[in-house]
Amino acid sequence: QVQLVESGGGLVQAAGSLRLSCAASGTIFIANAMGWYRQAPGKQRELVAEITNGGDTNYADSLKGRFTISRDNAENTVYLQMNSLKPEDTAAYYCRMRIRGRDYWGQGTQVTVSS
Repeated sequence: QVQLVESGGGLVQAAGSLRLSCAASGTIFIANAMGWYRQAPGKQRELVAEITNGGDTNYADSLKGRFTISRDNAENTVYLQMNSLKPEDTAAYYCRMRIRGRDYWGQGTQVTVSS
């Protein structure tokens, strides 16, 4: 079965950087759209960034310029490079992939940015 495994979260000081990874396993099909979302305590889950199989990207306006989404189709993996992190970036980050018309979600990885 399809599973998305996330890694790369952790505790980082403000202005620091982290790179999140999310790899799909259990399928021979390459994901179409891939994306990252985040959810802070007491808040709704929100879009961080998306990328299509063709490489088109979409970012939350407030994050554009600090975060970069990329993908490796050979490994069915999506990345999120996060730079200039701020305390307000603290959240659980979730990856999502659309594979053969179905959406799959990762388990979430916690990112905590200290002041």
